[in-house]
Amino acid sequence: MECQDYGLKRDTERNNLNLNPLQRGGVLPVEARKALYEFSDGYSACDYCAGRLDEISKPDIKGFIDDLATFINIDHARTVHGAREGKFAVMHSLCKPGDTIVIDGNAHYTTHVAAERAGLNMVEVPNTDYPNYEIRPEGYKEVLDDLNDNGEDISLVLLTHVDGNYGNLTDSSSIGKIAHDTGVPLLLNCAYSMGRLPIDAKKLKADFVVGSGHKSMAASGPIGVLGLKDEWADTVLQRSDRHAVKELEMLGCTSRGAPIASLMASLPFVIERLKKWDEEVNSTRKFVDTMERMKGVTQLGIKPTEHDLVRFETPLFDNIAENHPRRGFFLYEELKKRNIVGIKRGQTKWFKCSIYGFSKEQKDYIGESFVNIVNKYLDM
Repeated sequence: MECQDYGLKRDTERNNLNLNPLQRGGVLPVEARKALYEFSDGYSACDYCAGRLDEISKPDIKGFIDDLATFINIDHARTVHGAREGKFAVMHSLCKPGDTIVIDGNAHYTTHVAAERAGLNMVEVPNTDYPNYEIRPEGYKEVLDDLNDNGEDISLVLLTHVDGNYGNLTDSSSIGKIAHDTGVPLLLNCAYSMGRLPIDAKKLKADFVVGSGHKSMAASGPIGVLGLKDEWADTVLQRSDRHAVKELEMLGCTSRGAPIASLMASLPFVIERLKKWDEEVNSTRKFVDTMERMKGVTQLGIKPTEHDLVRFETPLFDNIAENHPRRGFFLYEELKKRNIVGIKRGQTKWFKCSIYGFSKEQKDYIGESFVNIVNKYLDM
């Protein structure tokens, strides 16, 4: 069989400034890139495995797992293949098919498919709709009270800490208290927060937390983090009857090789990076100010933003596209000329972006580039 050229070359990060918020927190430091090379073979982390991935001491995965639990202030931690796998592990171990769980209206699609796969009924707490799309604690209280009044048993409350549409940071501690007051545990989805901003699971009143290594913890994926309180360990970390050392929800083992090696190598970098979180938020707010000075560009979501992911409503760019020969592709192409990527082709009515991790000069350049593009077409 003759194989085709699959185009396995990527110079996006080397040659451009990538604004895709999905990728900003996953850019690897040098240390992780070296680990990626050293452990690139499939089962390379398993040379000295005695049966449990999280107990390997060479490399010191066991020590790393302990540090990971300390990092997010939770009793137990495990690596999984992604945040979605962590959510499913909790749902599958805690709930029975047909059980009801309460989720937020900004939940990521992976929350939905994890719950569907576990056979659960989902009741959504609505957001406040346009333009803030905010999830408020009182919304959770109303939904939980209504379900309890109707005699509905609730197995789990899930909250998206920072949603991937608007970058809204939610009040986890208040919602966790509401959940606990009704006797229900809280699962906090930190895919867009763990690794970007400080996470203290106990202060956030979370029984379970999940994070994404490749989305927000500067790791090569797929890999995620699952953290849980001690009271749930026997349930979620239950072991196999046939293979006594293996944990069922982990299917025996999770990430082997490059994903966990890069996550381990990146942890010191991520810990240092968290110290600059307030600077990142302030930089994002300045970027929003620059964008909103152009009439016809408005940030959606909570204002002022508390996260690096921002969503803009952009009728200004859409109006330019109506009279441009390249129509909606003009914005992507104008940005690409300036070595800026990450805004989807053909998207001008709205877009999401992030300037997380760039230098001050790069952030200024990005804002100036949008302004220059607008001025170019307004002057024509």
